[in-house]
Amino acid sequence: MDLQHIDHVTIRGRPQDVDGLRDFYRNVLGLRPGPRPDFAFPGYWMYLGDTPVVHIAGSLPADGPAAPAGGPGSTGRFDHLSFRTKGLAAVRAKLEDQGITFQGTKVPGFDLYQLFFYDPAGVKVELTFDGAEAR
Repeated sequence: MDLQHIDHVTIRGRPQDVDGLRDFYRNVLGLRPGPRPDFAFPGYWMYLGDTPVVHIAGSLPADGPAAPAGGPGSTGRFDHLSFRTKGLAAVRAKLEDQGITFQGTKVPGFDLYQLFFYDPAGVKVELTFDGAEAR
């Protein structure tokens, strides 16, 4: 087996949640919606360049809970998705401007810095920066 990279992450929500999730990944992370197969449920494929890295699937029951069992902020068995990025100060300002609560931390033993926050479906998002940006 010769794994190359993460292909995509799928986030499930109710049909009425997919537009808010699309807006979050577009407005906060700069991904763009693009071509998606004609599935039997609503959703979006959010692209980073030419690659659909976040698949949003409105496949949960419309009359069901907005988040999986486990309470607010729980992502069930899935913990988080991570993007490597640059521009820590600008990202912090953007998150604050949009009213998104986040936490930052240095990675022990590595020259990396991470920010964590949650999308509207309760999925934890990590942004990873070179440690020099946090100094």
